[in-house]
Amino acid sequence: MENHGLFINGAFVPAESGESFESINPFSGESIGRYARAGRPDVEKAVSAARKAFDEGPWPRLSREERSRVLGQIAERIEVHAKELTALELTDAGGTIRKIKTDIWLCGKQMGYFAQLALRDLDAPLAELERPGFSRNWLVREPIGVCAQIIPWNFPLMMAVWKIGLALAAGNTVVLKPAEETPDTAMALARLLQETDLPPGVVNIVTGFGEEAGEPLATHPGVDKVAFTGSTEIGKLIMRSAADTMKKVTLECGGKSANIILEDADLAMAVDGALYGAFYHAGQCCTAGSRILVQESVQDKFLEAFLAKASAIRLGDPADKATDMGPLISRKQQERVLGYIEAGKKEGARCAVGGGIPEEPTLAKGFFVEPTVFVDVDNAMTIAQEEIFGPVVCVIPFKTPQEAVQIANDTIYGLAGAVWSRDEKRAMNLARQLRAGTVWINEYHLTSEKAPFGGFKQSGLGRELGLEGLKEYTELKHIHVDDLGQRDKKFWYDTVLAPEQSPASS
Repeated sequence: MENHGLFINGAFVPAESGESFESINPFSGESIGRYARAGRPDVEKAVSAARKAFDEGPWPRLSREERSRVLGQIAERIEVHAKELTALELTDAGGTIRKIKTDIWLCGKQMGYFAQLALRDLDAPLAELERPGFSRNWLVREPIGVCAQIIPWNFPLMMAVWKIGLALAAGNTVVLKPAEETPDTAMALARLLQETDLPPGVVNIVTGFGEEAGEPLATHPGVDKVAFTGSTEIGKLIMRSAADTMKKVTLECGGKSANIILEDADLAMAVDGALYGAFYHAGQCCTAGSRILVQESVQDKFLEAFLAKASAIRLGDPADKATDMGPLISRKQQERVLGYIEAGKKEGARCAVGGGIPEEPTLAKGFFVEPTVFVDVDNAMTIAQEEIFGPVVCVIPFKTPQEAVQIANDTIYGLAGAVWSRDEKRAMNLARQLRAGTVWINEYHLTSEKAPFGGFKQSGLGRELGLEGLKEYTELKHIHVDDLGQRDKKFWYDTVLAPEQSPASS
């Protein structure tokens, strides 16, 4: 079994404590490797390396073209090693081969886009202050500094690429902590970074647990920004911990997204879209359409088709191309999801499909939960309000589009949502009323590295991806350049020194 060190200052090193932990294959339940268990001293080393690389190293001072070139090298390395990365993530994260092959392909594509984004000149004249012969004014964007980045386990390599790519494109340095459940592809990425011209210390990766590595990283005084993707509860803790040093914070947290199906929707397409929205990656997706809102006039017809297709979803070995849905990430997550299913039943919702662990002996070692559909759901129920992060969906009826909007917005979250209708104007009207960062019309889950991504309310702060995501990794500075050139024209100086006393008047 391979032992993996921490990646600090361009080299792999053991944890100061000498301790390590296992990463478990969620399908087989077997260990796939041991990883160094970082603690506070290791975080200190990683932040110091990133701090020195930012304060004294070349990376923030390189031209945009040179940073773009290095990011292009990283993209090329991901593309060349796509097969290896796919195999690693397949055993580490439990996603199906169909999902993960696409994810890894997207990672190379996204890093390539970040390389192009690095070329963008974000400096601009401040047009509102344009006064010829008086002054010139500029808005300048500069890198923030050392960025702590904490990512989840559902899209391990992609989350690393999103975080690292944008931070580097803006000229920052990074300390990344992958989820303890899925460290494998992050460390593989570290090995690929060694094959590029990225200077040592610009990217550092520490594996370990939240309390031991994540907390000291988020609170470290040498860190200038924290970027976090994960649960709302942990996001709140990070926000509080950042207050002492007033760090910049971007948070991409939980969701309880509403998938609204109007009576004039193409029901065949909406059924498949709702299945994809709810059960993609076993529901372990922050944008999961975990509340399906169906207009009463088409509810029976929708449910007939939806329940039949949900029942036909094939659970199995993620490496098998015939598998539709793999296991959850861990035994702990499996138990959590099963707990929510029991809560739904106790509160009066009817479990129409699934609701338990599959009985097939070949799946016994994996952390599986059946695709589960609840009907007769009130939006106030626990299963309709809390993020389950598993293959559990609630179907909720509504009478009018305005009632659908009210139900959709009746949650602490605001990450995503969707509207299905043949009337685009009508769908757009509803989309504008949804309090969510991304809304799809007649589609679900599609994101682009070119479009900003993030949430309203307790789904987070700030945005990732696109030009807006790049700006989140910059500080904004105003530079004023005098064009008067003569003391006697600067009458405001006289508020401190009277004209007859001024050296300029003598």
